Amino acid sequence: MYPEDKIKEALLRVDVEVFHYYALHPSDRYVVWAEDGEGTELAADNRKIGQVLSGTIDFFTKTEQDPAREEIQRALEDAEISYSLNSVQYEEETGYIHYEWRWEVVG
Repeated sequence: MYPEDKIKEALLRVDVEVFHYYALHPSDRYVVWAEDGEGTELAADNRKIGQVLSGTIDFFTKTEQDPAREEIQRALEDAEISYSLNSVQYEEETGYIHYEWRWEVVG
């Protein structure tokens, strides 16, 4: 299993549509996740002993205080995935509330 598969599996436990990189035909609440590089280096004895992949999870909803926000975080915790909430913003042009998390997974 690839490390990023842990992200996908965790998100599929939440009752929202899940997309990788971009959303095809999104609904009123959906998630887009993507890996975007290497996170914190995992090294010992001057050698890389594992690769830490990093990326983002973006949750879009039109419901204020949507319970999926907490369900996403719980799913990440249950899967032992390191994350932090990076931003929350309201997008006037679309009417979505947009939550963004940064994540890291050891490969």
